[in-house]
Amino acid sequence: MALNLMITRRVFHCPSLLLLFPAKLPTLAISANISPEIITPTFKFVKRYYSSPLTLDFFDYENHTAHLDIDMYYSSLLDNSTHKSHLLQIHAQLIVFGLQESNFLATKLVHGCSHMGEVLYAREVFEKIPEPNIFLWNSIIRGYSRNNLFGDALDMYSRMQAQGVSPDRFTLPYILKACSGQSALEMGFRIHAQIFRHGFESDVFVQNGVVALYAKCGEINRARVVFDRLSDRTIVSWTSIISGYAQNGQPFEALVIFRKMRQLEMRPDWIALVSILKAYTDVEDLEQGKSVHGIVIKMGLEMEPDLLIALTSMYAKCGNVMVAKSLFDQMEMPNVILWNAMISGFAKNGYADEAVELFRKMASKGISADSITVRAVILACAQVGSLDLARWMGEYIDRTEYRNDVFVNTALIDMYAKCGSIEFARKVFDCTPDKDVVVWSAMIVGYGLHGRAHEAIDLFNLMKYAQVEPNYVTFLGLLLACNHSGLVQEGWEYFCQMQQDHGIVPRHQHYACVVDLLGRAGYLDEAYKFIADMPIEPGITVWGALLSACKIHRHVSLGEYAAERVFSLEPLNAGHYVQLSNLYASARMWNCVAKVRLLMREKGLSKDLGYSMIEVNGKLQAFRVGDKSHPRSKEIFLELERLERRLKEAGFSPDRDSVLHDLNYEEIEYSLCNHSERLAIAYGLISTPPGMTLRITKNLRACVNCHLATKLISKIVNREIVVRDANRFHHFKDGFCSCGDYW
Repeated sequence: MALNLMITRRVFHCPSLLLLFPAKLPTLAISANISPEIITPTFKFVKRYYSSPLTLDFFDYENHTAHLDIDMYYSSLLDNSTHKSHLLQIHAQLIVFGLQESNFLATKLVHGCSHMGEVLYAREVFEKIPEPNIFLWNSIIRGYSRNNLFGDALDMYSRMQAQGVSPDRFTLPYILKACSGQSALEMGFRIHAQIFRHGFESDVFVQNGVVALYAKCGEINRARVVFDRLSDRTIVSWTSIISGYAQNGQPFEALVIFRKMRQLEMRPDWIALVSILKAYTDVEDLEQGKSVHGIVIKMGLEMEPDLLIALTSMYAKCGNVMVAKSLFDQMEMPNVILWNAMISGFAKNGYADEAVELFRKMASKGISADSITVRAVILACAQVGSLDLARWMGEYIDRTEYRNDVFVNTALIDMYAKCGSIEFARKVFDCTPDKDVVVWSAMIVGYGLHGRAHEAIDLFNLMKYAQVEPNYVTFLGLLLACNHSGLVQEGWEYFCQMQQDHGIVPRHQHYACVVDLLGRAGYLDEAYKFIADMPIEPGITVWGALLSACKIHRHVSLGEYAAERVFSLEPLNAGHYVQLSNLYASARMWNCVAKVRLLMREKGLSKDLGYSMIEVNGKLQAFRVGDKSHPRSKEIFLELERLERRLKEAGFSPDRDSVLHDLNYEEIEYSLCNHSERLAIAYGLISTPPGMTLRITKNLRACVNCHLATKLISKIVNREIVVRDANRFHHFKDGFCSCGDYW
């Protein structure tokens, strides 16, 4: 018995018809030998498998004829296809039946291809349609936009307009998204004008796209104007403007909008929460950030990757790195952004060793670092202060594509300078192409840190010759260099030049440098007058610089006045009380020293304990005053005794005043020769071959006695000894120090 399959679009009399289904379905044949009792269950099976509206319009048992809506049939297959092979089979059938030019089915096919990421195939299907309608245009534009091929989306939109097809409310959101992705602001302006021309100025979905466009292109004020004009705001509207403010460096505005949204009892989505967490991160409001974390948990979004990244970044930047690490560990496969958040968090909160170790772990997992990663690790290496570690990092950079990255090279210059090698810093500087002001400034600051004022000034002159305009950091480096070298006149001239010739408004750091410059040189009255004439309120660094200068020159009355100002600004900083105590001790005002010590005890304050670290064979060893905990302590103290004998034989006489007033750095009950840097030097001498440079880092300012002793030790043992104290670097060699005894 023959079976006629009647298709509502076209009628075929088929004694034998082959129906091809996706690969996971069996091939079904309808032939003259198949009875109606078999074909009807077959269609029911297809309907059940695809959960589609596929139906037989009717089945004529008498004439053995089945009627099928072919558009719905193929539409259902396309909607439920999960593999490219399915699309290929369906496309083949459309060609066999002459349906390949159908706008409706072509639109479905293009959409299916785009959804699977087969955009090139979608474009081939599109190009076969002689007169595509708006739905087909929308489908190909949406496909490009969803697959982040924004340039192609914009090209197709221009072609659509050239063919006289007007956009509808479904076209415009995807075109606006493409403009955002390309940062095509000028194109966005034209699209915005077309929105008014076509009457979509009240369409909330279109207007949301306009808000997002302006926000992502940095035109946040335009975005706000559009947002304020919206009569019907959806969660997308609120999220777009909140994200815009957060991403454009206006966190407080983002938080204000968020509060307004919450007052309207609108439930935020995860995108809004990411932006709000970023805003609280930027303003470093950990408590409010924790409340948002609570919202995240209540909404069941705690495992959303972007939220995990935002939460990790917030806790890390706000100093709660242990919580950040616990969140980080929840991710099975953290992406590079999350690694960056954790490494940066460690580096910026004093966990330099942990940052470096995490970077090593990241590299061992084969995760490629980006520019942000390597800059964070370079920062950590600078904090560790190990030159061996710094050189390892420099060699790593040389093997990557970031070796000519200006931002990375700037960080390397800073790292080498802080790890004691101004020579390596200069090599990076010289090899950096297209030096910008940041690169020049980093090198000048490096020279300043090492007290090499003349090199800093020479480099500044070269910078001017290269026609690079200096910034406030450049002059900060110059002032630092002049300050550490006692070049009072030169420093004052640069301070004046900064304002008069370059229009740079001085910041607190500049004023503090000038006060320190004048005060160290003994111009205390001039320093005080300078503070009195400041156009801004003097901060803690300014008054602290004056107090330090008063201690050096034993000016008690002015020092007491400076201390009052300092205490009013930071009443719980023990270092300031120690400075005042040192001032009294230098003037042998022991009653006043006792009063300051009593005041500190009443406030529960204690001074920082001094320690020194030395790098030997790539490892850092730390010592405190009189420290006997080291496994080689017997050898260390024997070496100290030998050094002490050789110092006396060379005519060295300790500065006894340092015992009386240098309370900030070591406990007075210990012998001067047992200060932490002396222990570090002794360990270095017994642990390294003759002639090797010793590199020491001290957390406090070097005391007078140790400075004098280290100069002579460098000559006795014929070694260069590099000491980085709290203020600067000291390079001891042949009985001299690079600071010229001016620190």
